[in-house]
Formats: sequence, C-alpha cells, structure tokens
Amino acid sequence: MNVTVTQLTNQLIASYARVGGINYLDGKNLPSKSAIAGITVDLLRLLFPGFFDEKTIHSSELKVETATLMDSVQGRLEDEIYKSLEYAPPDEHAKKNLRALAHTRTMDFLGSLPRLRELLQTDVEAAFNGDPAALGKEEVIVAYPCIEAIAVQRMAHELYLAPIALIPRIMTEWAHSRTGMDLHPGAQIGTHFFVDHCTGTVIGETAILGDHVKMYQGVGLVAKSLAGGQALKGQKRHPTIEDRVTIYAGSTIMGGDTVVGAGSTIGANVFLTHSVPPNSLVLNEECKIKVLNKRDREKSRGDFQI
Repeated sequence: MNVTVTQLTNQLIASYARVGGINYLDGKNLPSKSAIAGITVDLLRLLFPGFFDEKTIHSSELKVETATLMDSVQGRLEDEIYKSLEYAPPDEHAKKNLRALAHTRTMDFLGSLPRLRELLQTDVEAAFNGDPAALGKEEVIVAYPCIEAIAVQRMAHELYLAPIALIPRIMTEWAHSRTGMDLHPGAQIGTHFFVDHCTGTVIGETAILGDHVKMYQGVGLVAKSLAGGQALKGQKRHPTIEDRVTIYAGSTIMGGDTVVGAGSTIGANVFLTHSVPPNSLVLNEECKIKVLNKRDREKSRGDFQI
C-alpha cells in the first residue's frame, strides 16, 4: 500500500487534535532549547576564558574579545528571558513592561559572573586537590565533566532565584545530557564542591549542600516519595548535607528532613533515610562478599554459569 505525504500529514494532524496534552500551539513563544545551549557555551567561555575557545586568547585582546562576546550573550539571553517572562510573568504589574524587566534580569545575571568565578575557583581547587590523577588545574577545567556541570548549575541557580522560568532547567538538562550529572538549578551548593567521576549524580531541587562536600559517582540526593505530585511543590523534599561531608559511590540519601552532620563519611551503596550526627561514619554491612574457586564450584553444581 502506497502512502502519500498528504495522508501522513493528515494522520499526524488528527493526532494533534486527539492527543492535545503534548501540543503547544497558539501560545507565547517559549525559550529555544538550541539558543539556550549556544548561550550556555558562550557563558562558559566568559567564565573560563581560553578554556572553551578554539583559539588562544592573548591578554592584549582580552578586553575586546570579552566585550564582543558579552554584547552577543546579553542580546541573545535577553530575548530568551523575555520569552520566559511572557510564559510566566512574576505578577500582573510586570506584564506591562516585560521587555524592561527582561533587560534588568539579564544585566543582573551577567553582573553575577565575577562572583560565580570566585565560587568556581574553589570547585576547581577541590577537584585538583581531591584527585591524585589530575595533572593540573588546566586539565580539571578542560577535561573534567563535573566542573562543566557545576558551572552550569551555578549559573542556572542565579536565574532560578531571579526567578526565571524554564531557562534554568533547560541549561542544567543540557549539562546533564553532556556529563551524566543531574543537578537541579534549585539546589543550594556551597564552596569547594567536587564529584569524582560524576556520572549518575542526582541532586534534587531542595537539596542543600555545605562547603567542602565531596561525592563520588552514582550518588543520589533525592525525595522519599513523589506520590503527592504537585501538592509537594515548595516543600523541602531533599536532604541537607553539612560541611566537609564525603559520600562514596552508589549511595542514596533521601528526604527533606534528613540531615547529614558536618564531617561525616557515607560509605558506598548506603541507603539512608534518616539524619546522622556530625562526624558519623555510615557503612553498609548487609552485603557479604564470598570468594570461591570456580572449578570446585562447577564440580559441586553442574549448572553453574558465569
């Protein structure tokens, strides 16, 4: 049976009418995912001059290069923030002059970049000092995915607090897809944050992390239950991790009331749903490891397979 393009189009249009929940038609223009991705890359270039560029930037050219890039980012980001404000204006009064508000929010955000650079310098230091495999801070910045993900989260957090809808989550999900590190823009993260290997990291919206927190791959700071759905919006759902806590690979810490006290160490594969006091050592002792001789095992059980 030959099917024409017209028939395929009609079938899809019929689906749009029948399954309306995933359409966005005739509404305000939403922020562009591809535009936000491009802006995020350029913001990383502003935060780490010379590390995300294809050519060397000389000190003599730095001011002109930075001004040119800043001007480009400012215009593009303001357009996307304007779309976000149209989608979710902060109040009725703001609707009257969204363009001016978009300009103010954009300039305030760009004004935060020097402060964010100071924070990111502590993250780079923590990564370098915490990983004996690191050749230098240059390698940490140019090659470690955790630094890129943390930098994007710190920028997105500023927009989240503004508040700006949609854009912060687009930014962190872009970083998530590149690094495997899922950091919600709402999470509050202190100085000197380092996640070694970083793949599989999940930090929820209302998580609070103190200074000098170190984590390994596969750690989740998550909610105990999402059965309440939208009724849970605005509630503290994710744990608090105090200063100088280390969390080893594969551990899950759950719940908005859960506090991991300062100076504690959480061992690998721990499933923690309650608070622990400062300087605790939390271990998973349920799993027992056995080392057997394969040949003896095969003789005793003919069905043994590897």
